[in-house]
Amino acid sequence: MDWPLGLALLLGLIFAGLPIAFALTLVGVIGVVSIIGLDPAMAMLGQVYFDSGKSYTLSVVPLFLLMGNFIVQSGIASELYDAANAWLRHRKGGLAMATIVACGGFSSVCGSSLATTATMGRISLPAMRRYGYSDRLAAASVAAGGTLGILIPPSVILVIYGILTQQDIGKLFLAGLVPGLVGILFYLVAVRLSLWLHAEDHGAIPRLPLRERLRATKGVSGALVLFVFVLGGIYLGVFTATEAAGMGAGGAILITALRRRLTWRVTLATLFDTAKTTAVMFFILFGALYFLNYVNLSGLTTDLRAFVTWLDAGRLGVILMMIVLFLVLGCLLESLSMILLTVPVLYPIVQGLGIDLIWFGIFVVVATELSYITPPIGMNVFVMRIVAPDIPLASVFSGVLPFVFVDVLRLLLLIAVPGLALFVPNSM
Repeated sequence: MDWPLGLALLLGLIFAGLPIAFALTLVGVIGVVSIIGLDPAMAMLGQVYFDSGKSYTLSVVPLFLLMGNFIVQSGIASELYDAANAWLRHRKGGLAMATIVACGGFSSVCGSSLATTATMGRISLPAMRRYGYSDRLAAASVAAGGTLGILIPPSVILVIYGILTQQDIGKLFLAGLVPGLVGILFYLVAVRLSLWLHAEDHGAIPRLPLRERLRATKGVSGALVLFVFVLGGIYLGVFTATEAAGMGAGGAILITALRRRLTWRVTLATLFDTAKTTAVMFFILFGALYFLNYVNLSGLTTDLRAFVTWLDAGRLGVILMMIVLFLVLGCLLESLSMILLTVPVLYPIVQGLGIDLIWFGIFVVVATELSYITPPIGMNVFVMRIVAPDIPLASVFSGVLPFVFVDVLRLLLLIAVPGLALFVPNSM
């Protein structure tokens, strides 16, 4: 089966509703069987699943998921919002800004965009509504802030990218740090831009005394220590990314216990949820790894490389075309599907052009963040629909437009200044 037919079949199955794990595996099997025969294809399928299942590197996935799930149970999200609110509430749009900062902080110990959106939405929406913020800005700030969960380390998406491209996961985590902080700053600008576009004005909220602000900040010390401990250990070479995941999970359990939220019911529910999510992600990843064999055997990478050479667009031209590709796919697919469909095809071409694959990983994740808030399949927007069913989807989608705009600017800045992503990992 030629690769154009294979890609068309894959997209058709996904849009028909077949889970992406089965779609990737099914198309991969059909394609490989058509190229090398049934017996070798089945042997390859068993080998991919067996080798991947016993991979030590993949243990980083359930451990970071466990860390994030226990952090959610610890109730630290409300303290993060209280701390951000204490420092920003008196500024114009301060509550929306506090939401963005709290989302960034929660992402640093959670690693999940959807969990960040759902958790922070329940905490920050009532406060913003109480002070007269429009539903459009309130919901959009939560949905956009939640996208930081797939970039600010630890990020499960970066783990999957690292496995697909065989890149150092610890370096990917460190590379995502500065672009993640830049993303928070750009989103703060987007809040002010939204206020200006829609002529919103809120009454001034009194500034809290310094003592009150410091007291609020004290509540997030546990999360800050855990974040510094995990990333600092990777940066200093004290432990690998997999070992850091284990230490992070242990630290999250300790924080939950110290907050007296570690009950048998919470523990069992957290372990069950982690195991279920891990199984789903492993099936998706194994399917993608097998599909990658079909991509290589079908000659898709070779044909694309020849096309890029014929096009003679250079590095910048190829990157700009990829931005357009991700913007289009972001309107049709959610983030994990985008990563699994594009990275196996694009990274050999990028590598052939001499582009750093660590930088490319951050570029891909930042581009993928847009899929969480762009219509019609913005997952974070639909999470907000669940959290606040009285807010129309159209209001949220219109509210996220300033955030989409600054995200595109962040992509262009990342292209112009690659050191934003590479400075920290290169200094290890």
